[in-house]
Amino acid sequence: MMGVVLKPVAAVLLLLRFLGAVVVSGFQTVAVIVRASSGARRPPAAAFVRVRFAPMSEQGAALLGCMVTLTPGTTTIDIDMASRELLLHVLDASDTDALVAGIRRNFEPGLVTLFGRDS
Repeated sequence: MMGVVLKPVAAVLLLLRFLGAVVVSGFQTVAVIVRASSGARRPPAAAFVRVRFAPMSEQGAALLGCMVTLTPGTTTIDIDMASRELLLHVLDASDTDALVAGIRRNFEPGLVTLFGRDS
């Protein structure tokens, strides 16, 4: 019974966290573009980053990849289910630790509740 109630709550929280991440990332991406086009500073270095993700089904991993791609400044290039890794292209690689922490904090808990599995 608890799992039946928990999943809809997790889905709503995941949606709210995703929408919040889109707004924050949108402002951050605009700031990067404005700074780079003003000539005052060089744009930050873009990079490819590998991010391990929690155990979840292929559907959960695909949704995680879509959520990351829909967040401004990041694009999912590949999802490796065997090693549970996303390969991401990030517009601003100046703080990849914060990027990874944001994915883990905002997206993973809800996705694990909805699509998680052991191992």
